Amino acid sequence: MIDTHSHIYLSEFDTDRTDVISRSKNVGVDRIILPNIDLESYPQLISTYKSDPDYFTILNGLHPTSVNTGFRGELNSLLEMINDHEFKGIGEIGIDLYWDKTYINEQKEAFKIQIDFAIQHNLPFVIHARDSFSEIFTVLKEFSRGKLNGVFHSFTGGLEEIQKINKLGNFYFGINGVVTFKNSNLRNVLKDIGLSRLLLETDAPYLTPVPYRGKRNESSYLYYICRHISEHTGDDLQKVDEITTRNAIDLFNLQ
Repeated sequence: MIDTHSHIYLSEFDTDRTDVISRSKNVGVDRIILPNIDLESYPQLISTYKSDPDYFTILNGLHPTSVNTGFRGELNSLLEMINDHEFKGIGEIGIDLYWDKTYINEQKEAFKIQIDFAIQHNLPFVIHARDSFSEIFTVLKEFSRGKLNGVFHSFTGGLEEIQKINKLGNFYFGINGVVTFKNSNLRNVLKDIGLSRLLLETDAPYLTPVPYRGKRNESSYLYYICRHISEHTGDDLQKVDEITTRNAIDLFNLQ
């Protein structure tokens, strides 16, 4: 299994990060992909990556909730670092209208700049879309379908969104602990997405799956997400593991 979205470089793991990594390896998580948040999180991201560069894959970008009126300076600084390490994508980027709509125009502009940067450098990008599918789709339509390559992180949409996304470019769907929540409709659209478009992710330390919901999330819990998908698609657990792993390798150009 590959955890395609985890923030275990954050301070929530400072006291036991080594143990968290060990547990993830023990349950069969072969690699963890770490998306960046902003300039403040960047040193922690790189430090965690350097602790085990064969195990971690890193992405660089500016998270939409970190975008404000002065975003351009921070964004330029982050993008200038793209050759400092072996970044495999741009992320996480997008639009978040759940917490604050004050900087919606700045979020759109930052999103566009980072998509264009990803296209120019032939890199995939990770989309954060919270209460913002309509705005995300409007931005993506400004780009050529053949050049768009990425994943809708923490996908929570329905059939309508799936159909629209499939027409916009080469996109995958990141499935995390939300799929295990009792009130989630996500499990009902797994077959509409199809295994060939699924990626496993935890979004640790957030969105902890059942049976650990309410506690800090970690990459070892990816097993429960994989098992839940298997139960609701009718596919063998090993098949879900193998196909989603291949999807991650293909999208992020992993060895």
